[in-house]
Amino acid sequence: MKIILILIICSLILTSCYEDITDTVIPNQSPETGLSLYPDSSLGSQPSRLTVSWWGDDPDGLIIGYYFSWDGINWTFTKNNDSLFSLQIGAVDTTYIFRVSAVDNSGNGIFDNRILQNNIDYGPEPFVDANQNGIYENNETFYDIGLIDPTPAEINLPIKNSTPTISWSSLSFLPDTSFPVMTFGWNVEDIDGNETVQRIDIALNDTNNFISIDGAVRIATIRINDLDSENPLMDVLIEGNASNIAPEKLPGLKMNEDNIFYVRAVDVSGAASPFIRLPDEESSWFVKKPNGKLLVIDDYTSTDNAAGFYSDMMDSLDLNNDYDVYDFHTNEPPFLSITFLETIKLFRYSLWYADNNTSLDLAISSVQKYLDTGGKILFSIQFPQTVDLLSLQGFLPIVADSSNTRSSLSSGVKISAELTQAAYPELETTSSLFRVRSFYLEELGVIPIYYFPNSELNGYIGFSNSLKNLFFVGLPFHKLNGGNANVKILLQKILFQDFGLTP
Repeated sequence: MKIILILIICSLILTSCYEDITDTVIPNQSPETGLSLYPDSSLGSQPSRLTVSWWGDDPDGLIIGYYFSWDGINWTFTKNNDSLFSLQIGAVDTTYIFRVSAVDNSGNGIFDNRILQNNIDYGPEPFVDANQNGIYENNETFYDIGLIDPTPAEINLPIKNSTPTISWSSLSFLPDTSFPVMTFGWNVEDIDGNETVQRIDIALNDTNNFISIDGAVRIATIRINDLDSENPLMDVLIEGNASNIAPEKLPGLKMNEDNIFYVRAVDVSGAASPFIRLPDEESSWFVKKPNGKLLVIDDYTSTDNAAGFYSDMMDSLDLNNDYDVYDFHTNEPPFLSITFLETIKLFRYSLWYADNNTSLDLAISSVQKYLDTGGKILFSIQFPQTVDLLSLQGFLPIVADSSNTRSSLSSGVKISAELTQAAYPELETTSSLFRVRSFYLEELGVIPIYYFPNSELNGYIGFSNSLKNLFFVGLPFHKLNGGNANVKILLQKILFQDFGLTP
């Protein structure tokens, strides 16, 4: 019996060896795609700058890249698995649909000028455009597109607009008192992108009475032109540039009163930051109306009652109610170079006095611009022991390669005018002076006037330009009033006759 069973089994095995083997060909399968947001979060409203990550899986091949789209029509190829997107915010919150499809490596081995799959025209196969001519050439690397996931992974992204934030820049502050000129600077941030900040609103004293400037502006200088107006309007200098003035003027200034400046940022959706203010609630900013056309610029930091001398001298010239003092050391303004120039331009005439610590940077950057606007300026200043003569030539008509210096002068030293300039009185020092410098003058554009008749120094210590809108004396007037006390006569000559100031 066992022998019979063995024979039957062997017979069946031999029979099966002669049956045909049938192969079932499995077609290439499409890849699958997944995606996620980073950081992982619920699908609520997202900021308009977000990172999307994706991945692919192919059961019978490899993933070589991805196509993604924001509209389902235009698709972009990438090798990457994630990207940071900045989505444009409109006037209202917006919902975007992001789609991504994985691509496998089952391409045909040749460059295809057009990929049509899934009823979508993906365009030509992506390639590395080595010569940047926009045309595929045979020696250039391309991505051989295989199957593209026909069911893209997609996600709805409701994008919520974020309100911009605004803060004062580190250079923004206010002095207790100023003339009707001031410069303000601020920082603006918007996580939707700073380019979405559409406008900056600024106001004086009343936030309901604001004007708007471009959203990219970060510095603005406000200044008045009509000092006699009952309702003055202020120019707004964009980035402090007098050649770039906002078309709308700023109302609300209160002359000879405390004032408050407000600013806020508004984005393209109309979302606005709260107004911020300067000064803060614990401080005040008094805006002083100029008394007249003459400004005395106090650049004197030594303590020897120079301010008292000039006050008395102005009174003796009957200018007691017709001039102002600008002590920018005590009441330092922000953005000094901008604010200083626009402040002195409020006045037709200026008298700038200083010790050896003259604010040269301000003089170099502002004097010629002041003169170009019709201003006239009288200097009674000294310079530091070391000074760049070439920089001084930027506002003084001097020879830039030589000057004459002396470490000290005693009292009683006489300073005389040239014989051809007899209308200018003799001066005499009243105390010791240190680090004195005289100058050699250009041949043209200058009138030599004061020199040392006893040759304590060579060159000239006083001169005027030929336009008679700049007069320079290289020593402080309050230490030149010895002898016949002629400083008053000199000021009368320069201010009233040369400059044309009327008391």
